[in-house]
Amino acid sequence: MGPIWLMRAAKWARNPPSARQVKRLLVIFAIVFAIFIAERLGFWPDALTLPPR
Repeated sequence: MGPIWLMRAAKWARNPPSARQVKRLLVIFAIVFAIFIAERLGFWPDALTLPPR
């Protein structure tokens, strides 16, 4: 890990994100995870799937 990432981590530790930002990130993560699971279980429509190369 480079010094820039350590500086970012220190800045983030001093000024953590608000609860609203954390909730927004968790909602986005849950949506992405739900799409991933739906695609893996076969519930994702074929019209929204890219053709293989």
